[in-house]
Amino acid sequence: MVSLFQRAYPPAVPAPGLAFWFPFQGHELIAQRGEQGSTPIQTDNAGIAAIQPQNILYVGTINGIPCMTCEVSPAQPLPPEWKAISLRAIFAQFDEEAYNAAGYASQILNWQRTSKFCPVCGSPNGPLSVSWGRHCPVCEHQGFPQAIPAVLALVHNGDYILLATGRGRKIYSILAGFVEPGETLEDCVRREVAEESGVAVDNVTYISSQPWPFPTQLMVGFHARYVTGELRPEPAELDDAGWFHVDNLPALPPSLSLSYQLIRDWANALRPDNPPLS
Repeated sequence: MVSLFQRAYPPAVPAPGLAFWFPFQGHELIAQRGEQGSTPIQTDNAGIAAIQPQNILYVGTINGIPCMTCEVSPAQPLPPEWKAISLRAIFAQFDEEAYNAAGYASQILNWQRTSKFCPVCGSPNGPLSVSWGRHCPVCEHQGFPQAIPAVLALVHNGDYILLATGRGRKIYSILAGFVEPGETLEDCVRREVAEESGVAVDNVTYISSQPWPFPTQLMVGFHARYVTGELRPEPAELDDAGWFHVDNLPALPPSLSLSYQLIRDWANALRPDNPPLS
């Protein structure tokens, strides 16, 4: 059966009984230990009471089973079968829908923490309401959770792809950057590629997108064709960058990441007679 995560919004109430729980202790998710890695916690209210959950929210369902999130004190001991783990670490362990639910939960908890006061007049906001909005009772300002757009740019030149590694990282990925005010996504691709690598591109084409909860980003993936310029990695942003042949790719990001998926699909299209990247 295909797993499906569906969002829920206030004032929706979860069905009683077992639920998937996505508790956060600071910035780390509490997950179930397993022989093959971590999995989401599935328990009822009595089971989750062991970690004294705070600020409990109902965020949706996976195949009809409620998904709950909450905050847990950093000093709270955890049951031996549970552990705190970073969202990045579960990227290669949870299935896609469970990871989406965990990422959504982290963003809603972040919004709950950071939206308590009106950004216009500084007054205390009202409670979370429909679509997770906050309403200021003094100046009437309304706010909602925000997604910050960022681009991923797969730059290709024939059978070669431009890959780079960030400061202190060991894997190689395609180039990325945040969209600036007044900028189109396509212009952001051209600017970020030029700033980070020194090369110019054209044929900027949208491919796909992915939510990225670090903490509230939306990654938008593009292909772009190399036009001109000598590769000059920006040292403040990158440790290394280079052109890699489709048959000689370096260590890549986790398979659930949009960066990997873009690289995989590009490589497989050029290698139809070879074993595909999975």
